[in-house]
Amino acid sequence: MARLTVLAGLGLLLMVQIAASTKLVCHMTNWAQYRPSSGKFTPENIDPFLCTHVIYSLATINSFNQVAPIEWNDETLYRSLNNLKNANPMMKTLLSVGGTVNGLSPFIGMVSKPESRQAFIKSAINYLRSHRFDGLNLAWEYPTQNGSPDGDRKRFTDLIRELQKAFMDDAKDTKLTQLLLSASVAALRPTINSSYEVAQIASSLDFINVMTYDFHGHWERATGHNSPLYRSSHDSVTHYDFNVDSAITYWLDNGAPAEKLLMGFSTYGRTYHLTTSNTGLGAPANGPADAGPFTRDAGYWSFYEVCSFTSSATVEWIDEQKVPYAVQGSSWVGYDNKESYAAKVHWLRNKNLGGASVWTLDMDDFTGAFCADGSFPLVNHLRNSLGFAPKPTTTRAPTTTPDPILSFCSGRPDGLYVNAIDNTTYFQCFRGNTYLHRCQPGLVYIDACKCCDWP
Repeated sequence: MARLTVLAGLGLLLMVQIAASTKLVCHMTNWAQYRPSSGKFTPENIDPFLCTHVIYSLATINSFNQVAPIEWNDETLYRSLNNLKNANPMMKTLLSVGGTVNGLSPFIGMVSKPESRQAFIKSAINYLRSHRFDGLNLAWEYPTQNGSPDGDRKRFTDLIRELQKAFMDDAKDTKLTQLLLSASVAALRPTINSSYEVAQIASSLDFINVMTYDFHGHWERATGHNSPLYRSSHDSVTHYDFNVDSAITYWLDNGAPAEKLLMGFSTYGRTYHLTTSNTGLGAPANGPADAGPFTRDAGYWSFYEVCSFTSSATVEWIDEQKVPYAVQGSSWVGYDNKESYAAKVHWLRNKNLGGASVWTLDMDDFTGAFCADGSFPLVNHLRNSLGFAPKPTTTRAPTTTPDPILSFCSGRPDGLYVNAIDNTTYFQCFRGNTYLHRCQPGLVYIDACKCCDWP
């Protein structure tokens, strides 16, 4: 529940709320810049007050075991993203490294020897510091599907432990805030078993993004939902665990602390081409529906493309899985909406998970032009459902006399400022507006670190 405080005579209404979940981690992709027209997305489209952490995807590892950019303008986009911290210094940014290149994991060669891991670690620290990132995300997703030896599972543990120690040493040496370390990990049990020493890696990571989506898609011959909360009566024995509940529970059962696990939330749907008049879950299908006009990749549609589709499609609800789908003609899409997000948040809060991980910001209706529900309708709803305080707002002063709080930022550059009258609060100046924030109970604002800390 939110605690509401009215600052009498200041002309400002302040909402203070302690979040039940501590993290809302949002990914952005460096290939979304190439989408046409209203689909083009760059860091300038990000609301700096929306997510607690933003992960830039994706960088790779070169033949010298060093972090390397992929896109021609990555370093320009890094600057744009990290400049958002001038508006909200509380937002943290991480660089995601890994994924797959031509179907192969760039990690496999690097983790094979201690000296190559050390080269990567040294490179990562220098790269993150020079580009003003707050941490590193390891996109170690499906490496063992490439036929790599079983030893890579242990080598990944070694890499994480060595990174954690190096990050600690770097913080001591530089007197800077320690770099964060997270990982994006698979949700299906066979991949978990072959790729991760769950308890060991969890102890050294700050948080873990479980990719609880892509459970079903056009590669199957019958319709299935992209990210169902629970199994359905249509699931065969081999697919019993293709759902969020089973995936997260398995990570918990194998020793991952609940407070470090983040449930994955997708802002896209998986599509199918129906082959019969059957339109329900488990209906016969062959391949994907037509590609979306903006994402232009057959097999999935962004949420804003789904919004355009559902304006004339039939929308149904899969009650046993707590997710929706829509169908029109031979096109079928299983996606997430506010109602399915709410059901998932209810589940994660009952499990005391650390929060949510969104894939991706650029597939929500970030401009608000398609769904008639404001910008970032899904992620804003997720933020509110998780229990985070409302984003900072100001109210107009009730008189014509200049208000000392609302006029504080006049002539000041964007940033955070100490409140000399009350050190449990602090000012934020952003684009000429003045915001007053209150630290959580027991903490005071420390100008040296631009943060709330113990007195």
